[in-house]
Amino acid sequence: MTLLLSPGQVEAYERDGFVFPVDVLTSHEVKELRGELQAWEQARGTLIDFPEKSKSYLLFNWADQLVHHPKILDAVQDLIGPDILVYHSTLFLKEANTPAYVRWHQDSTYFYLQPHLHVTAWVALSDASVQAGCMRALPGSHRWGAFEHDDKPEPMNMIRRGQGISDRFDQETGTMMPVSAGQMSLHHTDLVHASGANESADRRIGYAISYIPAHVRPVGDIRPSALCVRGRSHGHFVEEQRLDVPLSPLAHERHQHALALFRARQDAGFKTAGAAP
Repeated sequence: MTLLLSPGQVEAYERDGFVFPVDVLTSHEVKELRGELQAWEQARGTLIDFPEKSKSYLLFNWADQLVHHPKILDAVQDLIGPDILVYHSTLFLKEANTPAYVRWHQDSTYFYLQPHLHVTAWVALSDASVQAGCMRALPGSHRWGAFEHDDKPEPMNMIRRGQGISDRFDQETGTMMPVSAGQMSLHHTDLVHASGANESADRRIGYAISYIPAHVRPVGDIRPSALCVRGRSHGHFVEEQRLDVPLSPLAHERHQHALALFRARQDAGFKTAGAAP
């Protein structure tokens, strides 16, 4: 028996590699969480960027609340079981009327995990409409195997290294995945997906949380970190500690350490593969 998703939604995920929309946040929660993020930006006098966009749950209350949200975890449990870790997260924020984009890619290419059971919960803190540059996915592509990826870093590419699949799919291919503020989509780590420019008048704010079942293991000699958010850890990762005091010196120290491990794991994978994903 499922906790949040319907049997039909679970079937759609298994068939297509994604399911949307899934209602998870109330309008009050959206307002509070988005407000926290924007209040921090206003106090600092600049928009959020890396490194704070990565593994934000180790720094900010808004992100900590999202990765532990019961409805999000219920839906994830319906797909990968009760022992759940957060391996990574990225804030994908496109400012209003900007050409920021994400190339066609598969998440598994640069996460170096086995088996490929990671699911991304893409949680919307603003409307991610077609006009706003919502995700676009190729149904069933999570069963097509691994595609070769290359690096094309550009200022408007939201993946910093510019990873993506070249010369295989055009920008008109696939299924659009619009979600409203408070909703999320769920997609498989091998799904081929992308997104286009935000041509709307509002910021497009999406928090992509990478959840894995605890029996998944990192590939290679470097042992990255992960946070257990439900059930128990199986000991395959350096265990992260849940955020205590947001933006404290200890929070910054733990965040920096976790990012260093993640980047080291990625860099080792790039060298092993002979090319960046």
